[in-house]
Amino acid sequence: MKRFLKLFFTVSVLFPTVIFSQIELPKIFTSNMVLPRDVAIPIQGKAQPKEWITVTIQSQEHKVKTDKKGNFLVTLNPLNYGGPFELIFKGNDTKTLTNILVGDLWLCSGQSNMQYSIKQIGYKEKDSTKMAFPKLRLGAVGIGTDYLPKDDLSLVYWFEGTIDNAQNFSATAWFYGRYLVENQDVPIGLVSSNLGATSIETWMSLGALKQFPQFIEVTNYISKTKKNFETLNTEFEQFRKKWDDKHYLKGIGLDEKWYADDFDDSNWETCKIPNFIDDLGYENFDGSFWFRKTFDLTKEQLNQDFTLRLSQIDDYDITWVNGQKVGETFGNMNSRNYVIPKDILREKGNTVAVRVFDVGGKGGMHTNAFWGGKIRNGEWKYKKGRQIDAKKFPTKPVPNGSPFSYPTLLYNGGIAPLHNFPIKGVIWYQGEANENRAVEYEQLLKGMITDWRAKWNNTKLPFYIVQLANYRAEDKTPKDSKWAEVRESQTKASELDFVDVITTIDVGEANDIHPKNKKAVGERLAMLSMHYDYGVTLKKSPSFKNATVEKGKIIIEMNTYGSQLKSLDKQGYLRGFAVATDDGKFQWAQAQIIDDTRIAVYSHTIKNPKYVRYAWSDNPGKLDLVNTDDLPAYPFRTDNFELSTAKETYTFSPHRF
Repeated sequence: MKRFLKLFFTVSVLFPTVIFSQIELPKIFTSNMVLPRDVAIPIQGKAQPKEWITVTIQSQEHKVKTDKKGNFLVTLNPLNYGGPFELIFKGNDTKTLTNILVGDLWLCSGQSNMQYSIKQIGYKEKDSTKMAFPKLRLGAVGIGTDYLPKDDLSLVYWFEGTIDNAQNFSATAWFYGRYLVENQDVPIGLVSSNLGATSIETWMSLGALKQFPQFIEVTNYISKTKKNFETLNTEFEQFRKKWDDKHYLKGIGLDEKWYADDFDDSNWETCKIPNFIDDLGYENFDGSFWFRKTFDLTKEQLNQDFTLRLSQIDDYDITWVNGQKVGETFGNMNSRNYVIPKDILREKGNTVAVRVFDVGGKGGMHTNAFWGGKIRNGEWKYKKGRQIDAKKFPTKPVPNGSPFSYPTLLYNGGIAPLHNFPIKGVIWYQGEANENRAVEYEQLLKGMITDWRAKWNNTKLPFYIVQLANYRAEDKTPKDSKWAEVRESQTKASELDFVDVITTIDVGEANDIHPKNKKAVGERLAMLSMHYDYGVTLKKSPSFKNATVEKGKIIIEMNTYGSQLKSLDKQGYLRGFAVATDDGKFQWAQAQIIDDTRIAVYSHTIKNPKYVRYAWSDNPGKLDLVNTDDLPAYPFRTDNFELSTAKETYTFSPHRF
């Protein structure tokens, strides 16, 4: 997942910037887009004050006058699917969106396994008939964050549906959309808004989170602040005009230029980073604390500007490279990523100096080493600078929060701006970041789905979920599994109407949290959609229906959805089953298919088993139970023993990545 840090901070480079003419539209409206079919489409825009705007598409023509601030709202009448069309806005200037399709839009959201691109899975299309799909469009959404819902997305760029254009696009979404346009006639637009390593709560609205008391510290803070990032930044810049010289930019380190390239730090102490100042023997220290180290670069790295990634620093920092100031950041949950001009770098012995300024609590360069880079992690020299009384030191709120974990940030920047834009449904691939709170995840996921539906004013909005794939080493004996508990929570979310889930228990990789077989994932999602949304026969994995105990065996009846059970084993055996009595001590069991819908499970060591678990493991290994469409059975359990994460819920930490 670390590679997504780089993608997050370079998203504006990956996708070209959209340049507006005098008429400005929400960023979702560009050439090559898909407009939703069969619904009214509101479009808010901006032009000159009191200007008449004429909007045309197909046979429709709408005239609207902007208000005194230049804002306008026009609503297109429902359109039948088809295209391509032109959407024209004509006022003092003319803005024309070309190559527009009308069809269904699917939001593709979640964390890294949804974000993982065609290029990253190394997929090479060999079939010449699958290189381009005229009825498929790819909408890439830039990452945006805020405390409050934003009016618009940070960036959207629409691509035509070709394998070349999909190289930096969600692979799961690509295969999902491709299957849909191959099997029905309605054009498909995929809106990809996702970010690796993110927990579900950062995708949830403030209102949704207020239902859960464990988030009260965050929800109260945002509710009390009632300011977006732009306002906070403006106020902080004004605050700094006097604060910098009077309070912040003072101390021996600045006076003696401890940041200088040739400064002699030979008598400084050494430590390992990540670390907190308190843990270096300076407990309860607040104020400036300095860190220095040297680093080398390759000749190839010197050919371009270099990004120095320092991750999170508590609370403020100023950073210098080779004596040149390269950046400063305020806020202990914000990541530091500074672009160093190549002309100030050298191959050997670059110096980096970081003035960490702590204004209360534990300060330092603290983010877990997993998320640090080669330069950030490791040995640094350090020296205490100016000490302050944190209770008397003046501060001002700043935008502060990790996009990967701080509740509601990504919802406000990447989902809320879409609520005025009608979508057909959602495909969701997330949960890895919530494994330590797997039982809690059920209610959070249900809460998010219900809230998104309310915000889109569509209680029947389809929502299709990807269960976590098999991952990590196979278990030698049955045991607790947080991964399995997340899968169960994902399955329980499908108790909501118009929600369903696919299993990927057979496509994972033991040593890679990002399985490469995104084709199976996307196509299984599309099979659900083809049935529920486009009216074809359902193709779905077998799922648990009920269990009965008969003469030392447990008979499992499965929902097969018109298919039949099948074993991939030549002898008909089924792996992945475990049984237990009331003591809850599960042991591996034997199982065989009785008929098209039933399985007999038994054990040579437990004579009278009462409970069954199937594929209840992070990685259950090779499994044999499928249906005649070769779709694997969903993991399940028949017991109600307390799960390992049952008591784990969200707790706020200023040092969470």
